[in-house]
This record gives sequence, structure tokens and C-alpha cells, in this order.
Amino acid sequence: MFGWKHWKRGQDGEAVEHDIESRARQRAARRDAAVRAAVGQGLLGPDAAVVGLLDVTGIRAAAAALRAAFDEVTAPGTPVLHAFAVKATPLVPVLRLLHEAGIGAEVASPGELALARAAGVPAARTVLDSPAKTPAELREALALGVAVNADNPQELDRLDALMRSAPSRSPVGIRVNPQVGGGTIGATSTATPTSKFGVALRDEGAREWVVEACLKRPWLTRLHAHTGSQGIPLPLMVRGVAQTYALAEEVNARAGRRQIDTLDIGGGLPVNFASEETAPTYAGFARLLAEEVPGLFDGRYGLVTEFGRSLLAEQGTVVARVEYTKSAGGRRIAVTHAGVQVATRTVYAPQAWPLRIAAYDAEGRPKTGPEVVQDVAGPACFAGDLLAEGRAAPLLEQGDYAAALDTGAYYFAHHYAYNSLARPGVYGFAPDGSGGMAFATVREPQTIAEVVAESGGAHASALTTLLATGTH
Repeated sequence: MFGWKHWKRGQDGEAVEHDIESRARQRAARRDAAVRAAVGQGLLGPDAAVVGLLDVTGIRAAAAALRAAFDEVTAPGTPVLHAFAVKATPLVPVLRLLHEAGIGAEVASPGELALARAAGVPAARTVLDSPAKTPAELREALALGVAVNADNPQELDRLDALMRSAPSRSPVGIRVNPQVGGGTIGATSTATPTSKFGVALRDEGAREWVVEACLKRPWLTRLHAHTGSQGIPLPLMVRGVAQTYALAEEVNARAGRRQIDTLDIGGGLPVNFASEETAPTYAGFARLLAEEVPGLFDGRYGLVTEFGRSLLAEQGTVVARVEYTKSAGGRRIAVTHAGVQVATRTVYAPQAWPLRIAAYDAEGRPKTGPEVVQDVAGPACFAGDLLAEGRAAPLLEQGDYAAALDTGAYYFAHHYAYNSLARPGVYGFAPDGSGGMAFATVREPQTIAEVVAESGGAHASALTTLLATGTH
């Protein structure tokens, strides 16, 4: 027994496992149908050689799974905000879809806050986290009523001054770093001894400083920690949450009242990029939290989560036309239009961020036949621009399509303008009710004129004019 509802194993557990497998098969089937429909409807082809596709049904299902997982273990009436990490997929239609599915927004810049507002996400369902907030950013958030997590003592000093000048209804917290260690990807490990995020709790005097900071400020009512990210094992994530919970208990005991009323436990649930299986699941993570930190769910604390990758990764696919095929050194190479500009992390750190590649024929149908070891290359002018290297798959041929799977998070956010390659269009898809697929534009493909404009096209003579001015 844990949390507020007993999780039945045995036959019920087998049923849940079967349901997960069934959803994975349905997701793959929707993706295959979407690729074929995209080719058939002209979204993919010689003049649209790379696109992003988002599974609207899958996004809604992921949001429902997240909410259900925490509802299962949380005391009735507990305020819970699931705030989507906007950095993962900063697209306004996605944020609107998630908002209508009961998910708020976690933002980390003025741009992300503007996206959330454009999507209609209320300030009361928005959280601002960033290690480098300017006074103007803090002032705007406090004026709107957006929740703010202070990253460090200097930022708290700024908040002191702002709160004195204009009291705010914004919930305010302190981000702490429990320093429980890193995972397999150093660049995304946020709870290491020297992480740039939050107040490092194990440093000398830091824990007492946090307690005293809270006791001196009645408006400081939250603690925030983000331990997880890709490559972080669940027990380590849970340990970080447990230490944050213990700190809240200490603050409240010292205050003699419920000073800390909300715990923001961050996000970071890892994604399985190796197969269609969703693992770990929100349900499994919530149950583990309830077993290890039962007080978190007994109704004394409101909860905030900040999941991003785990909500959107499996729901997105980058599909690129195979422009040419060749051989080099006995290795087959399929040259496509998707590379470093859409898969920057994968190209520069392939061991940490590998992607599955699915092969489709010229009509968008899944390819079959003997698997051949081949490279799937991108269009950028450097040798390492590879989506996949030495990968066994049905032979890709000119005019076929290569799909990079599980790319719904970060791969639509991290466009890299190497070679002035344009950002691809992104389209959402859903069954049309008559056996086909309907599409909606999420982001228009970037035009060449827009590439020129972003590269200073309107200021072409600026430097030569400056030089001419300086010679007189």
C-alpha cells in the first residue's frame, strides 16, 4: 500500500503492460499512415524534402497518462500543476493543445513566456525558471502573477527589492541543487556537485542559508529541484525529490507553521530511444515516488512537475527525402535533407543521443526486405553530418524517405543554421474519421527570403558604409 490508492499487480499488471504495448503499436501505425498521407498530399516530396510530423492523438494520450499517474497516488484535493517544459517543443499550437489537455507551462526566457501567453496559458499555470533572469524579466513575471523560482542569493536580493516596491500575487520559491550526482550524459545532469543551477545544498552553510531565507520571507513558499534529465536513473531522481521534501519539512518545523506549501519536483523522466516501448512510464515513476517519499502525496504540499521530453519525444518524427545514394569504402550512404540542422545533439554526440531510423519507399510506405548496413547522412558540408552511422535497415534508395523517430522534443527546438539551411515545416496529424489522415500546419517552413532577412539582408551595405565614413 502506498499513496492513496493500492496498485494491483498480477493480472492487473499484465493488463497494464499489454495496454502499453498496444498503445505503442497504435502509435507506430499512426506514424506510418501519416508518412504515407504526407507524401500523398504533397507535404513531402521533391519540393518539400524534409518535414516534422507531430502525432496529436499521441500528445493528448501522453498528457492524460501524466495526469492519471499522479492522480493515482495523490490525496484528493491536492493542488497539482503539470507544467510542460516549453524548451522541449517551443511551438505555440503545441502549447495550446497541452493547455487544453490540462497542462501548464514551465518557461525559461522572455521568449518562452511570450509563447506560453500566445498559446493562452494563464499566468497562474505558468512557472518561470532560469539561472539568469534580468530585473525586467522578474518584474514582468511578478506583475503577471507567474510563479518564480529564484536560482541564487543574488536573485533573491532582487526579488526582495521588487516585492517591496510592488507586492505580487506570484508564488515564489527557491531552486535548490540536492547534489545527488549525475547520469550518463554530463551536459544534461543538473544535480552534480558543481551544477550551475540552484543553491548547492551540500556546500558549507548553504542549507542553513535556505532555511533562514525562508523564515525571513513569509512570501517564500516553495522549494524547487530538478534532478532528472535524459540519462538520469529513476532512483537518483527520487533521491533528489526526497532531499527537497526533507528540506521543506525542516523549514516548516523551524517556522512552526506550513511556510513551504508547494514542492516543484521538476521533470526529466528519460525517454527510451531504442524501441517503441514507453519506458519508464509516468505511472511507474509516480508509484516509486509514493513508495520512497509518501509524505509528498499526503495532501500537505501542492505539487508542480516540469516534464518536457517525455511528453513530446515519442510523438514527433522528422522525415527527409533521400536525394542521392552512393557507396564509399564498401559502405552504402543515403544522403538526405535531415542532418545537423534538425538533429544537432545527435550529430555532435551520437553515442549520447542515438535515433532510430525508419525507411519508407517513394510513396511513403514502410520498406521491407533484407537489412543492409548503411549510413544516413544529412545535407551539411562536414563529414560528421550523419543521422545514423553503420545502421542495419532495409536499403534506402533515391526518392525514398528516411524518418528519424522520437524527435518530437528538442529536435523541433534546436534548429542549427549551418550552411543557412532553412527550418523545416512542422505539421500535426490526426485520423480524419474516414480512414485517412488530416494535417494542420504547426510551423510554416522557413523561406529563403526569411533566411536572408535573418542574416542581415536589410543591412547589406552597413559595413561598407561604415568603412567609407571612417575614411573621411
